[in-house]
Amino acid sequence: MSAKERILEQFENGALACKTATEICKILQIPYREKKRLTDLLDELIKDEAIFINDGGRYGTSEQLGLIKGTLNGNERGFAFLVPDDKNLYSEDFFIPHKNLNGALHGDTVLIERVHDRSDDEGRVVTILQRGFKTIVGTFRKDRRAGYLIPDEKRYATDIYIPLSDCSNIKNGVKAVAKITSYPYGKSPGGEIIEVLGEEDDFFAEELSIIRSYDLREEFPTKVEKEAQKQQKRGITEADLIGRTDFRDQLIVTIDGEDTRDIDDAVSLTKVGDEYILGVHIADVSHYVGYRSPLDIEAYERGTSVYFPDRVLPMLPRALSNGICSLNEGEDRLALSCVMRVDKKGVVKSSEIVESVIRSTYKMTYHEVGKILDGDKELCEKYALVKDMVCLFGELTHILQTMREKKGSISLDVKEAKIILDENDEIRIPDYERAFSYQIIEAFMVLANETVAEYMHSIEAPFIYRIHEKPSEEKATTFRAFAQTLGLTARFAADDVKPYDYQNLLKSAENLPVYSVLNRVMLRSMQKARYSPQNVGHFGLASKCYCHFTSPIRRYPDLCIHRIIKEILHGNYEDARQRYADFVERAAKQSSERERRATDAERDVDDLYTTMYMSERIGEEYEAVISGVTSFGLFAELPNTIEGIIPIESLYGEYQFDPDRFRLFKGNESYSIGEEIRVKVIDVDFYRRRTEFRLLHKIKK
Repeated sequence: MSAKERILEQFENGALACKTATEICKILQIPYREKKRLTDLLDELIKDEAIFINDGGRYGTSEQLGLIKGTLNGNERGFAFLVPDDKNLYSEDFFIPHKNLNGALHGDTVLIERVHDRSDDEGRVVTILQRGFKTIVGTFRKDRRAGYLIPDEKRYATDIYIPLSDCSNIKNGVKAVAKITSYPYGKSPGGEIIEVLGEEDDFFAEELSIIRSYDLREEFPTKVEKEAQKQQKRGITEADLIGRTDFRDQLIVTIDGEDTRDIDDAVSLTKVGDEYILGVHIADVSHYVGYRSPLDIEAYERGTSVYFPDRVLPMLPRALSNGICSLNEGEDRLALSCVMRVDKKGVVKSSEIVESVIRSTYKMTYHEVGKILDGDKELCEKYALVKDMVCLFGELTHILQTMREKKGSISLDVKEAKIILDENDEIRIPDYERAFSYQIIEAFMVLANETVAEYMHSIEAPFIYRIHEKPSEEKATTFRAFAQTLGLTARFAADDVKPYDYQNLLKSAENLPVYSVLNRVMLRSMQKARYSPQNVGHFGLASKCYCHFTSPIRRYPDLCIHRIIKEILHGNYEDARQRYADFVERAAKQSSERERRATDAERDVDDLYTTMYMSERIGEEYEAVISGVTSFGLFAELPNTIEGIIPIESLYGEYQFDPDRFRLFKGNESYSIGEEIRVKVIDVDFYRRRTEFRLLHKIKK
């Protein structure tokens, strides 16, 4: 055992815990003249992150020194907050003054110690465990001495230094991506420009900057593309059909948006007596994407496809997502089918999951299905072969919706802008509409997801569930109080809220202007849905057992559970347990993180598009609904879901904020959530991606 190992052993058994170098010398009976050799060994252990040293010069493991691990959330003014990893132990964040950051930056994973000079919630960074950013996006500037990348992420409160010799050919003022190459102590990080995105004032360069800031890319590694093309070329062989149920002679359709290219679900429906035979047929992506193959490793890393108004960043290369895996009209495709026998009350009486081969009869759109249900003669003639089945779709959907409502399922229909970039690069944002045809596919997919999850849970197979825990007592209490300020009856028990409590509250506001606001605030009061290897149910759907089974082209959890299901179907239960028992936990965590990243990126890009859209409508007037009230003003939502701010200083007179009733008031005048108003577009803020309105008057009904 080396001297360093012996010293570490003494720390681990507690003999040297929280001792200074001088005290350690005494304990180990090391002569003072050998102290330098000791401190060198201690420095090596610190470099290995085996031990640490606090501000008082005491050494120990992170636990012995009471160090707290977490991620820094920076501020553009230079300070930061530590968000602790262990929220059960530390419910509040810690304030880190700039002087106590010790070179740490926004996004870094660090260990801090508490500083008790002024308050218990202040800390000092002891060591940086992992840097949060490998690359960063911003605006490039240069002078005669050097180049600098000024980060778009303002919480990353330092520029990136670029040596002039590395950036002489890069134009001043462009948007760019820098790779961070060094962190010299007391200086700005060093870096190199690895991608120029475009001119600073170019809209699409700004969009690409947002995409790159989330470390998202369009292109796939060469070996991944080659593997996808190889699988596409392979197609379907006779050997692939052995043991599969052949549904190619059945009427099967896909229903998607007009521009959808990656089609991973198809449906079929017949009626026998009073029962419905519903088939949900999902692309068998796992047949082409082998476990831990280059394709699978890339899909795991991406986690999900990401959708923007002008582009899609797919989880899988297009040779698969738009090609051999997509359930294209009139083409043979391998699938995993869940066939359910559903009674007239919407209860699944029996089900079967099988490997299959299908041939989609038609690629239908939501618009076409809606028109057929409305009796459109032209479309009924065009789709005469499946018209009756489409009518059955509507019939069964109503039954399923009634069934789910009785269970207490909550409508999570929060309005989201439908942003369209047309062929002339013009942005269009139509008024919000959620057609019944969308609800058909949603109802069928939810039923299949639930049926598959229940089966896999019953046999205790390793699995990835989609879970949605019930709201915390604190958030349920806040939401209940909010609903009461709107004049609604909300009497549920906050410590044990049930799905039907929220459902009943929403139904009571169904025809009121406050409905969409109530729905949004209700959603914020809930936990975030996530993936987990443990089933705890899905609060929002009032489901005891739920998973994501229906989108393996664009979601990794679906692809992962397809593999497990197929192992079970082939009788390899023990093999599945051994291979996937640990993997499902890692995949669930990874997929949840990637989903959050994709959602944040999509939201930020949508905000950019809506800001650009409203910048061309300055001076126009609209009817709106007050969607938020704060101490600094009102938020108003237009029929197309775009939200803007009405600053309090733009209101005539001295208004006060009533936080208990979410209103601004001045004498007998007041503005509250849900009230209908008329507004004028005054300005847009591209930095904050926000629109400013002026309130003209209330709308009297």
